[in-house]
Amino acid sequence: MTKTQPTAEVRIGQIKATIWKNDTDAGTRFNVTVTRIYMEGEEWKYSETFGRNDLLVLAKVLDRAHDRIYELQKKYAEE
Repeated sequence: MTKTQPTAEVRIGQIKATIWKNDTDAGTRFNVTVTRIYMEGEEWKYSETFGRNDLLVLAKVLDRAHDRIYELQKKYAEE
């Protein structure tokens, strides 16, 4: 079984939005997962919770992910 790879990622600092492409009977759809990346000791950790200081960066990452999805929709519509 092959692991599904993300279609795109948008990252600013510790906040990352991962864009996933899903082919459905109704056409291509995109979903987004958002994570906060941080170090704990010498190990990278991932969280789906955000603090107050993350919120503006989170909003910018989501805005850029939104723009990227529009670009991807156009790209896949042309194929």
